[in-house]
Amino acid sequence: MKAFWRYLFPALFGLLIYISIRLVTDVPSTEQFWDRPWINSIVEVSFSMMAAYIIDALLRRTIKNFSLTNESFNARQVFKEFGFVLLLSILFINPVILLIHYLISDPIDWADVTIANIIVGLYVLLYYAIVRGNIFIHSYIEQKTQIERLKNDQLETELKFLKAQYHPHFLFNALNTIYFQMDEDIPAAKKTVEKFSELLRYQLYDQQQLVPVQQELDHLQNFIHLQKQRSSGKLQLSYCFDETLTHQKIYPLLLLPLVENAFKYVGGSYNMNIEAKNDTGGLLFKVHNSLATTQAQKIGGIGLENLQRRLHLLYPGKHEFSILSTDKDYTAVLKLQTV
Repeated sequence: MKAFWRYLFPALFGLLIYISIRLVTDVPSTEQFWDRPWINSIVEVSFSMMAAYIIDALLRRTIKNFSLTNESFNARQVFKEFGFVLLLSILFINPVILLIHYLISDPIDWADVTIANIIVGLYVLLYYAIVRGNIFIHSYIEQKTQIERLKNDQLETELKFLKAQYHPHFLFNALNTIYFQMDEDIPAAKKTVEKFSELLRYQLYDQQQLVPVQQELDHLQNFIHLQKQRSSGKLQLSYCFDETLTHQKIYPLLLLPLVENAFKYVGGSYNMNIEAKNDTGGLLFKVHNSLATTQAQKIGGIGLENLQRRLHLLYPGKHEFSILSTDKDYTAVLKLQTV
């Protein structure tokens, strides 16, 4: 398509100008087109096409120069640009008209010159509108593509930053658990380190793509096992994962912050319940924990903030996240569309 506009269209443009001039000049007269010497027609068509290529080159060079010298383009610049193109076209076309009439030995009069200039001016206007419009469209598409590319790069950078923030937060809590456990039971601490290594391996190798829900739930169970080692003996923990949640795909490490938050703030009657259900084409994940009275106003932190930001980046319009908090308990509900 680009080759057509660059190399073939000017020839068709010149032929169209020639046909238009012939129609305007021949219809009122008694002379018929096919009665004219064929060599005259060949000369006129050839010079018309040649002139069209030169006008095309002048037009494109003018547009290029105006685009380079003007950062912003407005109506005034368009009129100025077209006026310059039209002036160059008229200055060029009139000597061509005189040359054609000389070569075919046809006396020229003012009517021929006027008609030719008017028709050329109108077609130059049409041609200018096509070329300039095509440039505008390509520039607009390129600009939109660049904007979308920048947005995607920005979102990817932000997502990586959120993940980088999440890692130290998780590491701090896990290492703190192992630290306290080593004072009481070294063999148990070794097992916890093993579970901890599995958690890290999951984060390192499975974080960049969608994973089966079952894999995410297995990771969550490892985390629960690790946290139970440092939890108070008063903790009454129950969790239930729907057995039909197996092959459905979700982004990893979105469920963990809710469980981590529950372990961090559980208090009062020390009740905690974790539930994952297969819910009409999606995953319904619910975490409930009791609170001590003094903790009611402290729930939150970097973990939940990063979770909500990641949800907006990874599941725009495809997730529901709600929190119900009272003086005695805290419930977080997350619903994700699975694939």
